[in-house]
Amino acid sequence: MQEPQHKRHFSTLMRDTNSAFLPVQGADQQAIRIGFVLLEHFSMMAFTAAVDAVVTANLVQTSPLFNFSTYGLDSSTVKSDLGIEISANGTVEQLKLKNIVEVDILIVCGGFRCSLTEHKPLTAILKNAAKNHLPLGGMWNGAIALAYAGLLNDKVCALHPDNHAFMKEQFNQVTISENVLEIADQRLTCAGPVSAQEMMFKLIEQIQGKSTVRAIREILSCDRVAEMADCKLIPISDKPLLPDALLELILLMKSNIEEPINVKELAGYVGLSRRHLERLFQVHLETSPARYYLELRVTEARRLLLQSNTSITNIALACGFVTTTHFSRCFKDYFGVTPSLAREKHYNK
Repeated sequence: MQEPQHKRHFSTLMRDTNSAFLPVQGADQQAIRIGFVLLEHFSMMAFTAAVDAVVTANLVQTSPLFNFSTYGLDSSTVKSDLGIEISANGTVEQLKLKNIVEVDILIVCGGFRCSLTEHKPLTAILKNAAKNHLPLGGMWNGAIALAYAGLLNDKVCALHPDNHAFMKEQFNQVTISENVLEIADQRLTCAGPVSAQEMMFKLIEQIQGKSTVRAIREILSCDRVAEMADCKLIPISDKPLLPDALLELILLMKSNIEEPINVKELAGYVGLSRRHLERLFQVHLETSPARYYLELRVTEARRLLLQSNTSITNIALACGFVTTTHFSRCFKDYFGVTPSLAREKHYNK
């Protein structure tokens, strides 16, 4: 049976929000394999921040973009800085025997109490990986392992400030950055947990594009704190840098999903002409107010459909659709399947 086609396409921001639920475009691509070498006492927070970005990347697309594996130095059980033991997929020696065929990117995860002495099997692995042109990374002080392999000579790297003196003393051919992360020439390095996630965002952006990262940020950055006194949830799709009038219009739309306000009334609420309002949406969101409003309502309906047992009829009414038929047609136009089929597929995953 031929795959159903969708007739409408979301505008940029709303497409990011709904990317995981849209029909697959083109052939599935092979997942990028990322290997993490976990040093004893590695930073659990840095590791999980990096992995969270990778796992979430898979959630915002209909087919997996990445998979990851973990390796200990001498044991497949590695203790983190929290004292929690992690069962890795294997050891560095096993990775060596496989000749790096299991991974496309290799990242060393360090931590505050990790040993800074050289681990020769790891050095050999990293050198071999470099010969095979694999991107290599270091989190916290993981960059020191790359330095032992000579892979940061004449390059700039980021690492935790506590390890700057050691790096300067032992590896004078390496330039230490004052930035929290550095990505260049197949090398990725960062100083700590927060920058570990940002490093992965930049890596994913290089491989999969900005739209994928925007979709990931929308999920992971909704609770970011702009200032210490401001702890409100901030959806990425609201784009705080938008003009105040446009942000006010979007808030009005979001507050009136069940009973949509027409464009002329929206303009009146914020003291703008209809033409000025339409220009704001076109310049900053590359769409029309009516289309953006419809996309907000369809997106809200998609959330209710997949996150609750509310009937499709009630969902249609709650999202401002006069009839179930109209709702089903709009939903299928955007997502390529009917609401009932979307719910069925979701629960049968």
